[in-house]
Amino acid sequence: MAEPAKIVCKNIWKIFGTYPKRTLDTIDRSLSRAEVQAQTGHVIAVKDVSFEIKKGETFVVMGLSGSGKSTLVRCISRLIDATAGEMIIDGEDIMTYNEAQLTELRRFRMSMVFQHFGLFPHRKIIDNISFGLEIRGMGKNERKKKAGEVLEMVGLHGWADHYPRELSGGMQQRVGLARAMAVDPEILIFDEPFSALDPLIRREMQDELIKIQNQVHKTMIFITHDFLEAIKMGDHIAIMKDGEISQIGTPEEIVANPVDDYVREFTEDVPRYKVLSVGKVMRHASDATRSNGGYRCSVHDKLDSLIDIACESNGPLTVVDDDNQIVGEIDQSMILKAMKSRS
Repeated sequence: MAEPAKIVCKNIWKIFGTYPKRTLDTIDRSLSRAEVQAQTGHVIAVKDVSFEIKKGETFVVMGLSGSGKSTLVRCISRLIDATAGEMIIDGEDIMTYNEAQLTELRRFRMSMVFQHFGLFPHRKIIDNISFGLEIRGMGKNERKKKAGEVLEMVGLHGWADHYPRELSGGMQQRVGLARAMAVDPEILIFDEPFSALDPLIRREMQDELIKIQNQVHKTMIFITHDFLEAIKMGDHIAIMKDGEISQIGTPEEIVANPVDDYVREFTEDVPRYKVLSVGKVMRHASDATRSNGGYRCSVHDKLDSLIDIACESNGPLTVVDDDNQIVGEIDQSMILKAMKSRS
């Protein structure tokens, strides 16, 4: 039996203006954002959004400025209240939570990491990281021990007694990540956390977060306007436009089958071989030649991981499924064709 979703977002609306609920009750919901604003003076920031997030996955919400992605994530954490809809976490609709329940949710089960690090300049790094534990009432020795462990995890050994001003931007963002991780939340929400960093440091932070996620398996929601970052970080991606979701899917599904021109524009410059898996391009078992007994690969392997091996192989590589059963084969020509393909 499949495990229930960790987070379920059902028909979320967020309207900004003087009378948001009245506007939602009276408007023609098929109208565009611009048409509603012209008629009512209200702005639809999030329009009838629904999705599910599995426990332990990284779910990316991606879109251009003004698409509604940051407003949506603030509705998920209830930093702002949605106009309508349900936001269900572990089977409970947190839209019904009172202030005490919300405080407990944010203090014990959910952490957020923002673009601007928000570190306390007068506190040492170790004290910045342990702040959430201090708020919980944890003893000084215990919280410093925990903070020290997380400091190691994010690669900042030896920086515990320094101040934020002594750290680079990338190092400060690592502190922000460590502070969120220290309270051991079930859910981590990232709102464009790396967008202010230099490209090289940004890639390092992406790699660091992927490495950490492979260790801790938290449920993560990651907001970005960068599609390359989205496909690198996300197990699933929701692409937003004008407050609505245009498409939800795995990086592979979106790159292989964009639903419209808006999504297709994001995928145009993506190297397909870095996203597509073997199972998408292989020759199936019924059409495959007899295995040469050489290298085996999984249907889930990305094509770019097999380029060198395929080039050195004397014949096709055997492809197996999750049960180690042969389901097909792939060779150098198939990989090269996928590398050249744009559609």
